[in-house]
This record gives sequence, structure tokens and C-alpha cells, in this order.
Amino acid sequence: MSLFTLSLSLVFVGLAILLSNGFKLGLEKDIVIATVRSSIQLLIIGYVLTFIFSADNPFFMVLMILLMILAAAQNIVKKKHQIPGLMWRVIVTLLTIEAVTMLFLMGLNIIPPAPRYVITFSGMIIGSSMVIANLFLNRLRAEVRNRKEEIAVILSLGGTAGQAMAAILKDVIRASMIPTIESTKTMGLVQLPGMMTGQIIGGADPAEAVRFQLVIVFSLLAAAALTSIILSRLVYPALFNEYEQLIFKE
Repeated sequence: MSLFTLSLSLVFVGLAILLSNGFKLGLEKDIVIATVRSSIQLLIIGYVLTFIFSADNPFFMVLMILLMILAAAQNIVKKKHQIPGLMWRVIVTLLTIEAVTMLFLMGLNIIPPAPRYVITFSGMIIGSSMVIANLFLNRLRAEVRNRKEEIAVILSLGGTAGQAMAAILKDVIRASMIPTIESTKTMGLVQLPGMMTGQIIGGADPAEAVRFQLVIVFSLLAAAALTSIILSRLVYPALFNEYEQLIFKE
């Protein structure tokens, strides 16, 4: 694809801007910023990945993954979820998910320990976990705000913070996992995933592309569950003080 051909796709951005302006949505500036940022970031990462793949050095591979985790964590924290110590809790969650999934994928020889595979799979898993974490934290804030009386009653009857939050966390975990589960249900019928279509366009055998995509789908399901459960264990204690009193503030 030439740069001229790529530039023609900006017609879609123009259409989004026109629709935003026509319906008075006020998103024109955000659309332009998102377009410019994504273009610059993708062009830079293209050159970075070219260097890392050609170097084939584990140090650069690990460094790239750590940078991805830090960027994802920063994106989550900047949403202002009003939770003390959220940054380290998110980083621990993402590091754990990355370690578990990569150990399984490489330990079972599903993918080779090469930067081309590890970084690609890691990017999809970390990105999915970032979305799940944001969904989880947004829903957690809403549930705690709406169910403060329920929490207060359980605590006043001698219950612990864990007992007061048990039902809420279960509902929040379930809600944050639903998009991933529903997306998986319609895979191949309603949507053709990006990795699979990219491989097919690149000339790969469709059956081989499907097998790789299934590995990703199964990994993302596990990552969604791990993200919600680990984050719930790490985050809910921060909503209470040492006397198990709710200190969460909007």
C-alpha cells in the first residue's frame, strides 16, 4: 500500500468530523487529535518493531513489553478512578497476566520465544486487559456509589470489608467480562478479527491464520477473567481504612 493510497483513507476521518459537526457532538478536536496521535504512534512503533525483530535480542523484547505495560497502566490511572495506589496495583495485575499467558504459550510450545510472536501476542493481551481494567474500575465506582448503604449495613453488623464487597465484586467482575465473552461468541460470524485478516491479506493460509486467531481468542478470555479477579483482590482494600471503614470518595 502506497502513502498516497493510505492518505485516501483520511476520507473516513473527514466523514466522522462532518457528522460530529453536523450533530453538534463537539468531538471534532478529539477526532483530529486521535488521528494525528495514532498515525505518529503507529509509524514510530513500525520502525521500532523493525529494529527489535532484526536485533532478535531478549533485552529489547522485554523492554518493549514493559513499556507497553507502563503505557497501559498510565492510560488506566489517568481516568481518575479516585483509588489510592492504583498505579502499582494495575502494574502488578498486568505483569501477572503477561507472565501467566506467556509462560503457558511458550511453555507449551504454542508460540516460539521470538520477539515477532511474543511482542505481537503481548500487545493484544495487554491491550485487552487495559480495556477490561477500565471497564472494571468504572463499574466498581458506580456500584460502590450506589450501594454504600448495603456496605454500611454489613459493616455495622460486624462483617468485614471483604464480606461487604463480595457481592459487589462478583457483579463487577461479571459485568467487565461480558463484552469479551459476547465478542467471542460472534467471532467468525459477525466479525473477522484483525490478526486473522491481516495474515490472510499478507498471503498466509486461511486455516493457519484461524489457528493463530483461536490461540488469541482463548488467551483473551483467560486474560479477561484474570484481569477482573486479580484487580478486584488488589483494589477493594484501598476503598477502606485500617478500621475497615469505607473511605471511597467520588
